[in-house]
Amino acid sequence: MSLLNFNNFPVTTLIGADWNTFKRITKGQHIASDKVTKYQLTKAVCRLLSLCASIQKRRYQEQLANKPLENDPLFILGHWRSGTTFVHNIFAQDKHFGYTTTYQTVFPHCVMALQGFFKPVMKYVMPDKRPTDNMELAPDLPQEEEFALNNMTPCNYYNFWIFPERMQEWCDRFLTFRDITDEELQEFKQTFEKLVKISLWNTGGTQYLSKNPSHTGRIKALSELFPRARYIYIMRNPYTVFESTRSFYLNTIKQLQLNSITDEEMEQNILRNYMELYHAYKEQKQSLAPANLYEVRFEDIEQDALAITEDIYRKLGLPGWDEAKPAIESYILGKKGYKKNKYQYNPRTIQLVNEHWGEAFDEWGYERL
Repeated sequence: MSLLNFNNFPVTTLIGADWNTFKRITKGQHIASDKVTKYQLTKAVCRLLSLCASIQKRRYQEQLANKPLENDPLFILGHWRSGTTFVHNIFAQDKHFGYTTTYQTVFPHCVMALQGFFKPVMKYVMPDKRPTDNMELAPDLPQEEEFALNNMTPCNYYNFWIFPERMQEWCDRFLTFRDITDEELQEFKQTFEKLVKISLWNTGGTQYLSKNPSHTGRIKALSELFPRARYIYIMRNPYTVFESTRSFYLNTIKQLQLNSITDEEMEQNILRNYMELYHAYKEQKQSLAPANLYEVRFEDIEQDALAITEDIYRKLGLPGWDEAKPAIESYILGKKGYKKNKYQYNPRTIQLVNEHWGEAFDEWGYERL
């Protein structure tokens, strides 16, 4: 039984940011009058925890900074709510992969130091399931690294979790990198490479396993950083993606905001940013060799996850399938009774999705209602 749930968080996820990042993200931002206490408490906790960052910084420089990576990462891409978490968990059963843990996403500066103290505290206070889909949560489970990056650099799309009023600006700068400056791009690359190295050190892997929908519009930058990386792109029925994303944004994210926008504005942002991400991916994937990209519908994964996973290993030339298969098969079989949220598509949803996302239907072959 956790001490907190997503409905009563007294702070935001910025408690784990280093002090410089916190100041840069929050500088000049509008803090809603009813969120001042949450902001002040977050600021106080962040200031205190930031004292630990110098310890990790020193250890990173001594142990990892100049050490080259053995392998370029495997990236799992796709819009939010497209099934990327399930696929991430499948591949994480292969112990040659390393990944960013849930603990590391909240406390990225307390991984190489003081993890033994903070992780048990986190386990005690955090919810044990995600409210949107009942997927399990625990400090050592693999997690989406964008949350960690948000506590390491202000060059991050997830700033909108805290300050949604500027969601569109951060989409164009930090989701698709369309309006990013050269300095911001360089900072992002350096920060991400650092995160990858610490994640591998922490989990003992030899190849980084990334699950981050935000990377879907960053293939060009990722390829510059990791020329031999492999990519899995997951597509899913757009009606389901829209309903699930809207539910997630209007419920879970609201508890972490320091200012707000209307539900209607958030809905319009979801509709717009889906297509921004779709077009960025469609354009940038052209630079990838066919052997480095595997595209798959989530509905096909649901039908036979084991066969699809094996096919991904073979087509992308990933090592270790025979060794990893027993653990992967066991994980998949253990999820057979998992009950997903079921969505009923009302006429308004159908109209909005058909009107705004029709291009995805046409390319991916999903039937319009």
